[in-house]
Amino acid sequence: MSFLKEPLLHFFLLGIAVFAWFSYLNPAPAVPDSTDRIIVDDQDIDRLIDQFQSTWQRRPTPKELDGLQDAFLRQEVLVREARALGLDRGDSVVRNRLAQKMEFLTLSLAQSTEPDDSVLQAHLAENSARFMRPGRVAFQQVGLGPTPDPAQIDAMLTALNGGTNAAQFASASLLPSAQPLSTARQVDATFGRGFFAALEELPKGTWAGPVPSSFGFHIVRIDTTEPALLPPFDQIRDDVLFDWRRDLKSELSEAQFDALKSKYDVSTPSADDVAARIGQ
Repeated sequence: MSFLKEPLLHFFLLGIAVFAWFSYLNPAPAVPDSTDRIIVDDQDIDRLIDQFQSTWQRRPTPKELDGLQDAFLRQEVLVREARALGLDRGDSVVRNRLAQKMEFLTLSLAQSTEPDDSVLQAHLAENSARFMRPGRVAFQQVGLGPTPDPAQIDAMLTALNGGTNAAQFASASLLPSAQPLSTARQVDATFGRGFFAALEELPKGTWAGPVPSSFGFHIVRIDTTEPALLPPFDQIRDDVLFDWRRDLKSELSEAQFDALKSKYDVSTPSADDVAARIGQ
């Protein structure tokens, strides 16, 4: 996708919308944490009510809301004291959570973006392999065991292609004698890796083989084949939209990181220093 021709410029423009949206949902406190004042305002109360309603599918009672306020106040006091003691520094859990929240801003923007169908159709054309419906095959098979006799194979092929019912050659097995239309993953899950690929070499409507599997050898007749195909756009639009947003999120994340990283003077150990420390 060529959505971001100039990542820093685009991120700057998109970042304004992202952080404005986030600030609207999570307004900064009127008084910084560094003071000894804690203000629980209407927005805090609304957020507590919304969180309760999202969980319990109803609004809290006045007594329940009092409990939510007490819990919120308790958390705020403990968080401020923990920060004052520096307990948030070097904590991988806290660091990961903060990083996730930054990533969430970009993800939210990508998920809220509604592209035109022309954009999605172009994305589909550029990434058609991602949406291909895999080929399928339906077949019948007769197991020969791990060490079939070549003369026996020739005799069975002659008989089967002459009209003999395959059931006459069936032996006790947990494998299906007839496999309905199935993808490579389904066929290989039953007969072992590579069995589907071997079937692609066989003629249709004729008993042929032997074909090796994880269980020995088989004589196989291909009944029906369906080639891999790309479904019409209307049938997979939701899948294309999901994939487009995932790519957009990835591009925005990289642009976001590059833009934010440019604000810092970054110094890292050299490759030799890292190698030396590993060797200690």
